[in-house]
Amino acid sequence: MQVMGAARRREEAGHEILHLEVGQPSTSAPAAVIAAAHAALENDRLGYTGALGLPELRDRISRWYRDRYGLLIPADRIAVTTGASGSCVLSFLALWDPGANVGVIEPGYPCYRNDLEAFGINVVRIPVDAATGFRPTTADLDAAGPLDGLVLASPNNPTGTVLSQQHLAPLLKWCAAGGTQVIVDEIYHGLVFDQPAPSALEFDQEVLVFNSFSKYFSMTGWRLGWVVAPEALVPAIERLAQNLTIAPPTLSQLAGLAAFDSLEECEANVGRYRRNRDSLLGALRQSGFSDIAPADGAFYVWVDISHTGKTASALCKEWLETLNLAVTPGIDFDRERGESFVRLSIAGSEHDIVEAGERIKAWAAKDTAAAGSNEAR
Repeated sequence: MQVMGAARRREEAGHEILHLEVGQPSTSAPAAVIAAAHAALENDRLGYTGALGLPELRDRISRWYRDRYGLLIPADRIAVTTGASGSCVLSFLALWDPGANVGVIEPGYPCYRNDLEAFGINVVRIPVDAATGFRPTTADLDAAGPLDGLVLASPNNPTGTVLSQQHLAPLLKWCAAGGTQVIVDEIYHGLVFDQPAPSALEFDQEVLVFNSFSKYFSMTGWRLGWVVAPEALVPAIERLAQNLTIAPPTLSQLAGLAAFDSLEECEANVGRYRRNRDSLLGALRQSGFSDIAPADGAFYVWVDISHTGKTASALCKEWLETLNLAVTPGIDFDRERGESFVRLSIAGSEHDIVEAGERIKAWAAKDTAAAGSNEAR
């Protein structure tokens, strides 16, 4: 948020900023979604829906799991939420009491940690690194000690790491054996480049799974997501939703029905993200950044910048001020090691990503020349 604020101030001062700090698509919602929203505005009263969402949307999400994953997920196990952020709040509160020990992977999405701590839940940090491709292992879980819960994400923000069957299944088996309740954030499903991302529900029907319309369907501001929960937990989620949000946004739900008929547009976006990833990875490697997370999915590149001798916060400030390039310091995603990493978003236009790469290459050449000059002295 600090980077976004600083970038906004530079824009207000007349600078044109390339935004690689923002984790959202640069495209608008699919055309059919926008058309459905117009129709709903004209023809629907847009009153409250049930706390768990429109029945027809829950049915459509159920069909999505059948068509996409070959899974039979009853609609009554699906709760429509106010974005995946709403799924976090409802699920964390439904699952765990204050004082519970819940494992969180680092680097990882900071709101897991922040929400859990706000609810009085003990966050057990589980660090991962390049040695395992930033994937947690059962050995990592053993080292974390007894856990009441575990939050996973595949693909991961910020690393882009995908948990394949060989990685995910042993983790779920470990948790089931010890009575550890698992949440898997699958908000970036669909945004994968080199390997498929299986749903955790393919291996264990007792896990909770989040997803959202924000990323794959390019509907961030519509604030619409869902959670698939075990049947026994749905009543608690419903009661919490009734009290905390009443219902998800009706307009977004009606429009969201059309998202599932817009896959051609969505897949075109995925193709652009893949090209952006390849372009930016090439520019970074040419610039001397060789330690980069897999970037198998999502739309981020997680880069080790420790060889520069600068902290991530300092480098992000320098790039913003000298390159008009906004990127996110890793401290947001890993409190202990994050100053050695930056996250760059590849969700922008192809032109912007190519231009960002050119600016980084120019910076690297200048920085190398300056270092050589200092050594000569």
